[in-house]
Amino acid sequence: MYLPQEVIRDKRDGHELNEEQIRYFVNGIKTDTISESQISALAMAIFFQGMTAAERVALTLAMRDSGTVLDWSTWDLDGPVVDKHSTGGVGDVVSLMLGPIIAACGGYVPMISGRGLGHTGGTFDKFDAIPGYQTTPDLATLQKVVKEVGVAIIGQTGELAPADKRFYATRDITATVESIPLITASILSKKLAAGLNGLVLDVKTGNGAVMNQHERAVELAQSLVTVAQGAGLATSAIITDMNQPLARSAGNSIEVHEAIRYLRGDYRAPRLHEVTIELAAEMLRITGLATSLEDGREQAQRSLDSGAAAERFAKMVRTLNGPATILEDFESLLPLAPIAKPLLAEQSGFLAGLDTRQVGMAVVALGGGRQHSDDKLDYGVGLDQIVTVGTAVTADTPLAMIYARTQDDWDAAAARLRRAVTIADQPNPETPLIYQRIE
Repeated sequence: MYLPQEVIRDKRDGHELNEEQIRYFVNGIKTDTISESQISALAMAIFFQGMTAAERVALTLAMRDSGTVLDWSTWDLDGPVVDKHSTGGVGDVVSLMLGPIIAACGGYVPMISGRGLGHTGGTFDKFDAIPGYQTTPDLATLQKVVKEVGVAIIGQTGELAPADKRFYATRDITATVESIPLITASILSKKLAAGLNGLVLDVKTGNGAVMNQHERAVELAQSLVTVAQGAGLATSAIITDMNQPLARSAGNSIEVHEAIRYLRGDYRAPRLHEVTIELAAEMLRITGLATSLEDGREQAQRSLDSGAAAERFAKMVRTLNGPATILEDFESLLPLAPIAKPLLAEQSGFLAGLDTRQVGMAVVALGGGRQHSDDKLDYGVGLDQIVTVGTAVTADTPLAMIYARTQDDWDAAAARLRRAVTIADQPNPETPLIYQRIE
């Protein structure tokens, strides 16, 4: 029998916790027999003392086992169960295309997504913008849709890793969110609970990333891969750039618009396309659906060119009670805010840099993100046609189209965006889009 304060004391003093101590504490989080103050004390001790790889694996598995763990063995799937996780950014609409691409290539994707956090957008919020779409089905429905369609993208459920929800809520108000061991366990406990055969991680670095220092992004990626593989899940990570929005849009409905245009082949922003194809190729390779990365890239591209990925997206939306005509009628089904005007550069030069975090915060200020946990989102506001870094501009070049509910909101977003933009006589050296792969 353990006491919470003794577990906290051991970690505070720099000792390695054993698996029994960790499982005892996580079970107490789940059953409310451990108080919020005790959770925060352990989180702070971990923040300063860190955790060994063995402790991280034990914490991840204990949080996974605090709820339901999906079992796919009775569903007679003819392909691997695989998912992707992004650490978040601005204009990161990849999941909306990636899930259907993998499904069209023979994989099964139970993608459990999150809400927007801070300046970063949330995949859950984008799907919540689609009229009728069932973002929180029960787990039986999730598995049925994955079996039938090959992909289901839904919101977080209390049935999977419930201890993580309470642990994270405490971390959020005690300045311990940035702890890499705790981030690792939080992400992977939910992914392991989904019963995956493979996982690919998109770890962002740059001024719009949660891990804005490259060294910290590498550290997080290595921790995630090491712990996931230690827990028996085939995993790799790709570190990608977030020094500017990934898509040309940022918002909820507007990003769904861009995703559908991408799937239909109307327009594919080069940066967005490169990251999407690379993640798809890695998912196909790691699960054996592709013999190599090049084979994976070719399969992913074929699924787009043939329309198969677009068909999977439409079928997923329809099966989860969304509109059957989403591919054709997305503009009327997901209307944008009425004040739509471009922000002009007002001087000539090159777009030398963007403060991507402030771009995301401009969307939040418009009402497209949350300043408080219970805020109701305005799905129709946001940005489109965001100019890419390195572009030559003149005084009348649009830097972005702003969709706002009122003129005052438009003015406030424009002022924030103007402060986020750096225009110079010469462009800065281009940063890589994909920095490295960690296996």
